[in-house]
Amino acid sequence: MPAVRGRLHDEPVGAPKRVLLAAPRGYCAGVDRAVIAVEKALENFGSPVYVRKQIVHNVHVVSELERRGAIFVDEVDEVPPGSHLVFSAHGVSPAVVRSASERELLAIDATCPLVTKVHREATRFAKQDLQILLIGHAGHEEVEGTMGHAPERTILVNSPDDVATLEVDDPDNLVWISQTTLSVDETMETVRRLRERFPNLQDPPSDDICYATQNRQVAIKKVAPEADLVIVVGSANSSNSVRLVEVALEHGAKAAHRIDYASEIRQEWLEGVATIGVSSGASVPEVLVQEVLADLADAGYRDVSEVRTAEEDLMFSLPKELRRDASGNADARALGGRARA
Repeated sequence: MPAVRGRLHDEPVGAPKRVLLAAPRGYCAGVDRAVIAVEKALENFGSPVYVRKQIVHNVHVVSELERRGAIFVDEVDEVPPGSHLVFSAHGVSPAVVRSASERELLAIDATCPLVTKVHREATRFAKQDLQILLIGHAGHEEVEGTMGHAPERTILVNSPDDVATLEVDDPDNLVWISQTTLSVDETMETVRRLRERFPNLQDPPSDDICYATQNRQVAIKKVAPEADLVIVVGSANSSNSVRLVEVALEHGAKAAHRIDYASEIRQEWLEGVATIGVSSGASVPEVLVQEVLADLADAGYRDVSEVRTAEEDLMFSLPKELRRDASGNADARALGGRARA
């Protein structure tokens, strides 16, 4: 569903029209690495390459990779034995890895290294016989993968309101970790309430919420107070994209909407709107944001100012199976990375 030029109309709003474009936005290093991993697997091994779950939570990225020959499955047992299988950026449990091995699948682990860090923390804390309070959303693939590393020692905390009814084995033997794509503010509120109930609660060695999630939330906080409307490009199952809408509303935006494509922008959203904030989740390619800006230009929003709050230059190496091309030569893209906003 690409942008449809001329669909939106330039109606007067009584003030100069402008767009505040949040930065950083869009692809993070972990998403970039995962998407390139599937692209290179298709180049090196040919179609089909199977991917467990969505490689990243974006409908456009998934449909583009499907067009190139990737096949997305829900579970390992749907993959023919001996096939190439990519684990998504959200990570998997050890049980999934074992199942892939039992089917003799050629597995490529595209788990974001920042998620892998949380997995290692869970494993280490379980070995220390600590009870783990995992702050995250039930049913999210990242949460399922993390809990799978220490299932007997982990309790899921969905929200700050869950804290009041939480039952633990030993209140003096607790540590918290979190899903990487949460709202920073809500997570810290959950931790605050946990510490009120359990004063001896231990912290992880470092913040688990990923740098990109935090940076995008900081940028949207800067934009929101001046925005009559905020548009966030991102899919409904993208936790960090959904959080951006919530953060925008919490920090002063008069209205905020999440869309997958520019064609979803409604003319009525623009009534009386002078300033529009635009951002995108960490799994969104920049082309989708540019289509939004093109459609908004048709409606008179041609004055675009970038509001940048951080610079991002982090890159992650590709999985070891993909650091050479199909001919066995070292690949220049082995470190991953392409231009990101």
